[in-house]
Amino acid sequence: MYRKFRVGAIVPFLGLVRWQNLIIIVITQLAMRYLVMDPILAAMGFSLQLSSMAFAMLVLATVCIAGAGYVINDYFDIKVDAINKPTRPMVIHQVTRRESIALHFILNSIGILAGGYVAYSVHILGLWLIFPLATGLLWFYSTTYKRQLLTGNILVAILTALVPFMVVVFELPLLYADYLPELKELGLNFNVLTYWVGGFSFFAFLLTLIREIVKDMEDFEGDAVVGRNSLPLAFGMKSAKTVVFLLIGMNAIFLIYLFVTKLLYLPTGSVDYLSLGYLSLLVFIPSLWMMWLVFKANSKTDFSKISRLAKLIMLFGILYSLCFFIIVKFEILAS
Repeated sequence: MYRKFRVGAIVPFLGLVRWQNLIIIVITQLAMRYLVMDPILAAMGFSLQLSSMAFAMLVLATVCIAGAGYVINDYFDIKVDAINKPTRPMVIHQVTRRESIALHFILNSIGILAGGYVAYSVHILGLWLIFPLATGLLWFYSTTYKRQLLTGNILVAILTALVPFMVVVFELPLLYADYLPELKELGLNFNVLTYWVGGFSFFAFLLTLIREIVKDMEDFEGDAVVGRNSLPLAFGMKSAKTVVFLLIGMNAIFLIYLFVTKLLYLPTGSVDYLSLGYLSLLVFIPSLWMMWLVFKANSKTDFSKISRLAKLIMLFGILYSLCFFIIVKFEILAS
């Protein structure tokens, strides 16, 4: 029997859908649209074409499907969460299994319907398939893929990377449909949008993959009980740490390459100190600190701290879009 509605009863459901992560999703997609794509288009003499309503539906679809993914993951993880995460809403019976399945169905239904509206808005109905596909992948992740070596980790990283990239995927069809004659006349294209949003997506992919492996190290005991084939269980903690080291190093190399090739000098010829300071203080140095923490970590608490740091670094990486916005606006004014 479903409980009577009370404001306090909402709190466990918010915990079930990981409301903090959903807010980060909203921030990410807003940042890609208004802080990255919009100023680039303005610098080119163009403007966004996806309507505000369609974009709102895109955000809603992404948030709902992600939330449903968290719900079904907890549904199938009650046994392991009793060991690894003993305060989760379903573990302490704040949310019943029946309620979680109902919430999963409602969120997925809203997400798929909202996704259909967005696909219809860009006149490419085939793009609607992204939403039920994501729903299916999250279901099979919870039931199957997370038990397989690295498969679940990589899938989650790909789906996380898709969050910012969805914004450009649904914007480009309308941009090319509306501006194709001008693009041909000027010899231009919108590849720069794909390049920059893709850069944020790649960053999100690497940080999520790092965090997923760190979480496997954190959840070592519970995963061993249920027989999951995680990286630390299959090859040992030392090997898992080595992989995390390599991924953090790859992320650092990516940041250095990005700065040296794209951000070092402004059109005025001056050094881009804003990007240098921001990325160094809030992304690069914390990444080096994370490597040190991984090196000396030997307890569940240590790995939990590293996981939270990885999430914070990813958030700061996404928020670099604010610096990007300021720099591009500065370029427009300077020209």
